[in-house]
Amino acid sequence: MADKDKKMTVEEAGRKGGEATADSHDKEFYQEIGKKGGETTSEKHGKEFYQEIGKKGGETTSEKHGKEFYQEIGKKGGEATADSHDKDFYQEIGKKGGESTADNHDKEFYQEIGKKGGEATADSHDKDFYQEIGEKGGNARAKNNGED
Repeated sequence: MADKDKKMTVEEAGRKGGEATADSHDKEFYQEIGKKGGETTSEKHGKEFYQEIGKKGGETTSEKHGKEFYQEIGKKGGEATADSHDKDFYQEIGKKGGESTADNHDKEFYQEIGKKGGEATADSHDKDFYQEIGEKGGNARAKNNGED
């Protein structure tokens, strides 16, 4: 049988077509078709669709990656945010976060997180640490009260 009589599988045809398209189009082409596809998808699907695919993607990612992966991407994201925002930005989001937390939690919540924070601090610091922060706190209080 001659090569020209040999049938190509759908997979082979798709691969060859993809290679030919890649050879004849640039980055902007792919950006444009990606944009059009995204717009069409957003017109056809609602919020629930995106929540579901986000959940599935997050679950898949968490199954494939460990704690170090999330630490690294968190660090990179934090650095990128810090590079593009100033002190006022952080004060504003801190204020909003604090207000939202206060609206959603009661006194017991704050007692519990305070207890956990105290326990975590106690587990990682010694007597010298507490003496040092106590001295700093006392000095700051004296300064604020004009007792230099």
